[in-house]
Amino acid sequence: MFKIDLHVHTVKGSSDSGLLPQELIEESQRIGLDGVCLAEHGGGWNESTVEQEFRNSGLVVIPALEVTTELGHVIAIGLNAHSPGIHKIDTLRKVVDGEGGALISAHPMRNFFNAPPYNVNLLYKDWATPPSTPSEAAKHDLFSYMDYIEVTNGANSEEENAFTLEIAMTLGISGTGGSDSHSVQGLGKSLTVFERPIIDADSLLSELRTGQFYPAEGLNVGKLEKYTTQ
Repeated sequence: MFKIDLHVHTVKGSSDSGLLPQELIEESQRIGLDGVCLAEHGGGWNESTVEQEFRNSGLVVIPALEVTTELGHVIAIGLNAHSPGIHKIDTLRKVVDGEGGALISAHPMRNFFNAPPYNVNLLYKDWATPPSTPSEAAKHDLFSYMDYIEVTNGANSEEENAFTLEIAMTLGISGTGGSDSHSVQGLGKSLTVFERPIIDADSLLSELRTGQFYPAEGLNVGKLEKYTTQ
């Protein structure tokens, strides 16, 4: 069993994060996390900087990007720097395919259940009438571009995560988990558990394609459980 948090932000690549690399190492060791994916807003990591910051930590660290597209936030595994036009979902899909990478829809239903004006969600502008069921929401164009859907996000509400899981199940798309941590607090609250070890980005992509993984919650409080519908 290999436990990896697929959605983490640090001070090195996300201006809204206060999480230092050493804090990430110490908290990961404390809770038993095996690896993290640094899905930074601005990039900033490569093999050299990862080696410099995380050498001898025992933590597998994989750089990636969280890209804000016109259809929502997307984690791009296989990219660690922005390139022109990837804020457009068509372009992002082509660039990631060219790198042999994968796309994960990040927290697609965040704020969806909030009362106006606090229901800001990039998907809203494409719905004349917001969907009342996961089956209706699953018809959104965003999901046709995705390889995976983040069904449990540590910064989401339980209602948002549950609705997202139903979308993924409707579409038959595998779900992942990530804490979306910007500090030590909540690291490992949501994560993804793989059957086999991961050592780098290539092996992460390979294991994702096998489908031998599941979204989980609770590692941060010592109660690791597979995330499923109640």
